[in-house]
Amino acid sequence: MLRIGVIGAGRMSRIHLENIMRHVPDADVVAVADTRLRAAEEAADQFRIPRALSDHGEILNDPTIQAVVICSPSPTHPQIIRESALAAKHIFCEKPIGFDLKAIDLALAAVEKAGVKLQIGFNRRFDANFHRVWKMVDAGKVGTPHVLRITSRDPEPPSPDYVRTWGGVFLETSIHDFDMARYIMGSEAVEIYAAGGVLVHTDFAASGDLDTVVITIRFANGAIGTIDNSYQAVYGYDQRLEVFGDAGMMRIENNTTDTHIHADTSGIHSAQPLYFFIERYQASYLAEMKEFVTAIQKDTQPLVGGVDGRASIVMALAARKSYDEHRIVQLDEFD
Repeated sequence: MLRIGVIGAGRMSRIHLENIMRHVPDADVVAVADTRLRAAEEAADQFRIPRALSDHGEILNDPTIQAVVICSPSPTHPQIIRESALAAKHIFCEKPIGFDLKAIDLALAAVEKAGVKLQIGFNRRFDANFHRVWKMVDAGKVGTPHVLRITSRDPEPPSPDYVRTWGGVFLETSIHDFDMARYIMGSEAVEIYAAGGVLVHTDFAASGDLDTVVITIRFANGAIGTIDNSYQAVYGYDQRLEVFGDAGMMRIENNTTDTHIHADTSGIHSAQPLYFFIERYQASYLAEMKEFVTAIQKDTQPLVGGVDGRASIVMALAARKSYDEHRIVQLDEFD
């Protein structure tokens, strides 16, 4: 039985607690910590966790705890990864891995030195639809990929309080799409151009952020990709992807509540996409946690690790720099 401590008691923490405590029989959460002790106590009560703490250091200092799941605010991730590695804990860390490349590199160096597992929470790699596309592209079913198109739109913007404290659209939202682009294409990005604006809510402008962006990527293998993000898809959570190559094309559409189609004189009608990410990616969150536990038990490498987490951050920083400076940004500018 793998004994786990969870750091952070917010929304993502609750998703992982639900999965571990109810659906991962080989693991057990024995402590949850949050700087807001009441939040930790509420999570402990809900999932029958024996210890609720305000200091995550108590988890790291407990020799009976073998692994941690980090769901704290994004800027804290590198430091907690480093502390966890120094404490010889295996680490699952929610995305993004951090915002500052120097802090990330220190964390990754500590992980390597300690020899512990590190998995980053890019759950979409574990979604059956996206994984199917990766598998077929990797098998050459579309030939040599030439064009990648990713659409990722939320049905509504995050709360104003969250917008004022987060890392911005590229680091918090597009980050999933940057990782998916690398994963599907099997090639690193070499240059990025980003355009964007505030078209949904003025809260984004007040925080110096964007709510609508289009990103163009050129990959090392010569292929081209586009990503578009928005926080106002009034019809539901819009998650689509297409890969076009010299031998074919693959596309995935939105998941819907059902697959009915109704045709009448007014047109062709079908169900709307699932409303938000918790519904759309429920199975993938469970799959990624099972992958983490299995990697520890069988001493294998997780599907998505620290190098992947860092690479997506470089892409996000390049996108923001491109938008700010109105130019194409080479990713080697960040080396």
